[in-house]
Amino acid sequence: MIKRIRLALRADLESSASERRFGTGWLSGVGALILGLAVLSFMLGKTFPNLLSLDLLHVVYQSVWFTPILQAMMLLGFILACLNMMLRQRKILGWCALIAIFTSSILGESQLNQPTATAHALLGLDWFALNLLMTGMLFIPLEKLFGRLREQALFRPEWRDDLLYFLISSLLVQSLSYLSLMPSYTLLAHTQDWHSLRQLVASQPLWLQFIEIMLLTDFVQYWFHRAFHQIPALWRFHAIHHSAQHMDWLAGSRMHLIEVIALRGLTIIPMYLLGFAETAMHAYILLVYLYATFVHANVRFNVEVLKPLIVTPRFHHWHHGIEKEAIDVNFAIHFPWLDKLFGTYYMPPHQWPSGYGIGGHPVPQGYWRQLFYPFGK
Repeated sequence: MIKRIRLALRADLESSASERRFGTGWLSGVGALILGLAVLSFMLGKTFPNLLSLDLLHVVYQSVWFTPILQAMMLLGFILACLNMMLRQRKILGWCALIAIFTSSILGESQLNQPTATAHALLGLDWFALNLLMTGMLFIPLEKLFGRLREQALFRPEWRDDLLYFLISSLLVQSLSYLSLMPSYTLLAHTQDWHSLRQLVASQPLWLQFIEIMLLTDFVQYWFHRAFHQIPALWRFHAIHHSAQHMDWLAGSRMHLIEVIALRGLTIIPMYLLGFAETAMHAYILLVYLYATFVHANVRFNVEVLKPLIVTPRFHHWHHGIEKEAIDVNFAIHFPWLDKLFGTYYMPPHQWPSGYGIGGHPVPQGYWRQLFYPFGK
């Protein structure tokens, strides 16, 4: 029964273009399902805070706006689900959304007005919902309005794998953050005599600290990124990221957990070791998260005047290109002049790659097979 529902749901989400057009009920069904699952995730997080909720979201649950916003999401999801079932012959999206909404309302009967305990859970289901909602609301309209490949559907091939990467990295955000911070905390403990330098760095204007963080982290990321391309043992981990054959806002989340920990652990060392202010560090972390999503997105922004100054989607798309010329180029995250300086720059004028992935596509499909791929023969 569950398998049949899953297959029916997948078939409706991956409907043909004619079945997704406005007026068929597909858009309302997808919107209802997203809202229903988001509300359910928040209610599960509030009901089981010690299992499914991150402590950093405790302030969200205590906000006076939390309950009204959640109720508005439930009402809108209910209306969209009803619209889907009126307009569409296949009603699986609407039914699944209604099940999620009614389950949320049952959980909410005893939880919405109860104080939420501070959570110390290892899994952040509510963080996943918030992360997906905010990122999706920002980038899905951008791709629909400025999409380079207009024919590429929202639920394109491999979307389930990339969504699972997004889910797992969001669920484990607290554990991954702890592991990533260990190298920095270790170095801090052994460099306590740097106190004067750190005070000097932290006393600078925030805008200057922000620029310095960008320069330092991009330099570290450039060589980290290049090492993962040119050292075979490391490439097997990074090949997972390059196995994506479609580029959009979700594709950037496809990264092996080992690489995620290593990348975050090394690139944040300059920020902590030199003593930058927390405000500047948090601002940079938000920027780099959104910027990494943007450069993977299916958008056609081709502002040539910015090409020498900052990394653009076309610059990074060439890094993922299937062409022979796209191998081992464009490693920078923010500043393309690093690639020019070290001889790895490639940007043919006004051209985009013909496709994405690795020649021969050696990496298997599916999250779990990719997780163990680097350890195979």
